[in-house]
Amino acid sequence: MKQISKNIAIIGSGLVGSLLAIYLKKMGHTITVFDRRPDIRNIKFSGRSINLAMSNRGWQSLAEVGIEEEIKKIAIPLDKRAMHVIDKPIYFQKYGKEGEAIWSISRGVLNKKMIDLAEEAGVEFRFDEKVWNVDLPEATLYTGDTEKGEWKEYNYDIIFGCDGAFSRVRHKMQRRSRFDYSQNFIDVGYKELSIPANEDGTHKLDKNSFHIWPRGKFMLIAMPNLDGSFTCTLFMPFEGETSFDSIQTKEQAKSFFKDYFPNVRKEIENLTEDFFKNPTSAMVTMKCYPWTYWDKVALVGDSAHAIVPFYGQGMNAGFEDIFVLKQKIEKYGDDWEATFKDYQEERKPDADAIAELSYRNFIEMSSKTADPKFLLQKKIEKHFANLHPDKWIPAYSRVTFSNRPYSEALAMGDAQEEIMQEVMQIPNIEEKWGSKEVEQKILDLI
Repeated sequence: MKQISKNIAIIGSGLVGSLLAIYLKKMGHTITVFDRRPDIRNIKFSGRSINLAMSNRGWQSLAEVGIEEEIKKIAIPLDKRAMHVIDKPIYFQKYGKEGEAIWSISRGVLNKKMIDLAEEAGVEFRFDEKVWNVDLPEATLYTGDTEKGEWKEYNYDIIFGCDGAFSRVRHKMQRRSRFDYSQNFIDVGYKELSIPANEDGTHKLDKNSFHIWPRGKFMLIAMPNLDGSFTCTLFMPFEGETSFDSIQTKEQAKSFFKDYFPNVRKEIENLTEDFFKNPTSAMVTMKCYPWTYWDKVALVGDSAHAIVPFYGQGMNAGFEDIFVLKQKIEKYGDDWEATFKDYQEERKPDADAIAELSYRNFIEMSSKTADPKFLLQKKIEKHFANLHPDKWIPAYSRVTFSNRPYSEALAMGDAQEEIMQEVMQIPNIEEKWGSKEVEQKILDLI
């Protein structure tokens, strides 16, 4: 559908902002992207990036605008988890069916690439330009060096806020009557660490696996990079017995890694150095509504719905916002008010659902992965899903390897959980778990 060309501003040059810029530019609009930070293509990127896990929703959004193949060149497919449990050999769990994988991709590398692609499409970027205020009804924004100094005024037809969990644009919308907003920090922080490549440039661990060291209250994960290194993330409570607070010296850090992560002992020097060099970051779930203001302003990605990273869906959800937005634009043409209304009404329940799923996964990963009862339940589910793939799709597969709504994945997951609670009550379930009786019971409950 040919639209009347609009002059559009996007605040934020991150992954969502740069992809949205490519979409809107290809529809014939004039796009300017503002970012308070310098151009990340000119700075060394480190310290705060969990490697991204691109899954079906993300790829669908990239394919829609013709850049999927370009991005696959900078990603590595991971078809399984590698579990590193103390005193047990490493074991592997396939993610899904044959050929299903999530893709590891470095946030910095991807973001640089997306900005390049947006510029090639004709998008203008204005880095080091801080937006201090937004006039919502007029779609006017004000930038300047400081909050108290001189400001420049820019007028637009539409403004998109893609400026993350602590969005300036949303901050302005929050002051309006009947705007709902909540933020909730978890008491666990994260820190980026790294495992360098072997001397010959190969990976020190299996390169097609997502590596997890589950340790109850804390855990380490590692995802591969193209250069042979791994980006690791240590998730741990801020305070308490084993916490970021409790590790203050190099010696304490060394013995921490030695005690809990024996199979990365050779990397201890490196891990210890990263531990003190890189910041400890917080994780927040942020919800708000409405996401739009008239036909003038809309929030996309984290600025509308920041989530904790335990389902690997933050970027995928943001990219899916853009995919849905495009469908609405094609439906309503130049009626941006109708586009925005339909966009937020469709996406809000799904954003809430993935926030809930991500939070639950955090609880599951940190406390339940070592619980025998929980592991048995997962074993039964897997066994049943193999026997009846059409009747039992695990919640993880619904989220990661399908494009069905997140809200559906949450509802179906809850229904499955109710069934499993009954199954786990069967006497001697530990002995009978693979029996016909258990299979029949699940079939009856479905």
